[in-house]
Amino acid sequence: MKAMLVERFGRPEDLVLRDLPDPEPGPGEVLVETHAIGLNYPDLLVIGGTYQILPPLPFAPGKELAGVVRAVGAGVAGFRPGQRVAAQLESGAFAELVRVPAALCYPVPDGLATAKAAAMGLVYQTSWYALTDRARLKPGEWVLVTGAAGGVGIAAVELAKAMGAKVVAGLGTMAKADFVRRHGADAVVDLATPDLKDGLRKAIHAATDGHGVDVVIDPVGGAVFEASLRALAWDGRLVVVGFTSGAIPSVKANYLLIKHITVTGIHWSDYPERDPAGVARAQAEMFAMAADGRLDPPVMASVPLERAAEGLALIAGRKVEGKVVLVTEAGRRAGVE
Repeated sequence: MKAMLVERFGRPEDLVLRDLPDPEPGPGEVLVETHAIGLNYPDLLVIGGTYQILPPLPFAPGKELAGVVRAVGAGVAGFRPGQRVAAQLESGAFAELVRVPAALCYPVPDGLATAKAAAMGLVYQTSWYALTDRARLKPGEWVLVTGAAGGVGIAAVELAKAMGAKVVAGLGTMAKADFVRRHGADAVVDLATPDLKDGLRKAIHAATDGHGVDVVIDPVGGAVFEASLRALAWDGRLVVVGFTSGAIPSVKANYLLIKHITVTGIHWSDYPERDPAGVARAQAEMFAMAADGRLDPPVMASVPLERAAEGLALIAGRKVEGKVVLVTEAGRRAGVE
């Protein structure tokens, strides 16, 4: 099989395509023939050697995939060769054949395209738990999603809307306003406004009839985090998802006290380890929502596995609306686009 490997930490262009022996599934594992691989911002951090969890060199990066079962290991029930599945990994998805623990492998329903299934892993899972477990979202509440056109952002917009919330999409460029509106945003605000500290709060109050937002899902950090905090309503909850701005903000605790605000964070990788059954239920529910049209994961571009650096460059350049997926040779033969 072929795999894209990190042999030394660096840039996406430093990934190398290698021929490796075909793996065999061990006890409790499913061997998946990969057809589509979702790309995510953390892939850039892994390849660069700055992510919090790094395998020993050399290794294949990649945290999500979709394809078909090639074989199952001893003790595995519920999966059969030829079955379409998606899977979550800490790393290893940039390969044509991948061994996956059965607990992290999820059936893909009929009617859901393989590329869309691959795009519904890390970002949708992160947004699901950010909204339900960390933010305790209730129907009818207002949600601000920053970086709303990116992977986590558009997943949070779609999920919050599907859960009965009213959604404000925060964008770094208003050129993407139509995109986020098509995916459920009720209002759009400009995060590139010169006076962000006060300007965002004014824009949010205008969009929410003076209420403010009850929940913020923030994958951006930096000045956007600080301005979003000021836009929260009383008893508001802000969920820290990441720092795509490159700046890690600090919190003034007196502001939390005065407005009864909760700031919390989410590191989704803990959930598969601590509650794999819960993750499987969440994935099944989201797949069902996509299959019946309540979610529509946007796939902006499909790139061959061997050109992974091109797909990652789109993410690094913040040129993505939704998701980019890699497609293997087997995926191309299966008609994945």
